[in-house]
Amino acid sequence: MNKKILACLFLAVMVSSCKTVPVLATKTPVENVDLEGLTKAIKAQHPEFKNMRARIRATYEDPKQKQQVVLQLRMNDQKNIWLSATMLVPIAKILIQPDQVSFYEKFQKRYFKGDYAIINSLFDTALKFGDIQNLLTGKALLDPAKGRWKQIANPDYYLLTPTFDTGSLRPVFFYDPESFLLKEQRILIPGSVKTLTVRYKHHQRVEGEYIPTLIELSYFDGEALSRVELEFTRVDFPESLTVPFEIPTGYSPIAL
Repeated sequence: MNKKILACLFLAVMVSSCKTVPVLATKTPVENVDLEGLTKAIKAQHPEFKNMRARIRATYEDPKQKQQVVLQLRMNDQKNIWLSATMLVPIAKILIQPDQVSFYEKFQKRYFKGDYAIINSLFDTALKFGDIQNLLTGKALLDPAKGRWKQIANPDYYLLTPTFDTGSLRPVFFYDPESFLLKEQRILIPGSVKTLTVRYKHHQRVEGEYIPTLIELSYFDGEALSRVELEFTRVDFPESLTVPFEIPTGYSPIAL
């Protein structure tokens, strides 16, 4: 055989042996998966909607207490996240928008209107509007199609973590190898042992879109664990959706 042809064949074999394995739906994750192909499969499962409405049974638990409220959720994509909380009677309303957070509670007739510091102070994070919407709809806080990422070996999930500077977050994302749906995002707070974990325990296909219908948020502050479970009992995507919100007169501002 001609030496040049033999050399070309040898190089072709070497190059093909170094390529990553293409992405297919499998019961267990593939090592050295094609990250570009994986992120395309992931994004194909992201829900797309103009408006979303849901009824949620929310349970909060920490070492000292356990409470349950019913939430009505209304969401205009990239514009509004509106929540109305009831505990037999209406108790509070919240409106989250790209530029501010507002809420009022009826028992003590108090209200807040300001920036995201009130949310981020709870978790030592730097969450913005898009992050909160992503948390509620099963999307990762960071887009795995942007920047450089690496795969962490795991027998059950595709684990992705960024190799670039992410500022105040050190996330790890867990993706199901069969459905490519996000099953967990674990956020480590740099310089501490604090961890925010969001687990998506169940998804439901609604009007062609996969929506997480059982979400568990847990926060470990270094000493105690707090947990919130969100059970979506009804979800739909109406063509139009209003977000009624007006702070009642006579309410006092909350001093932070």
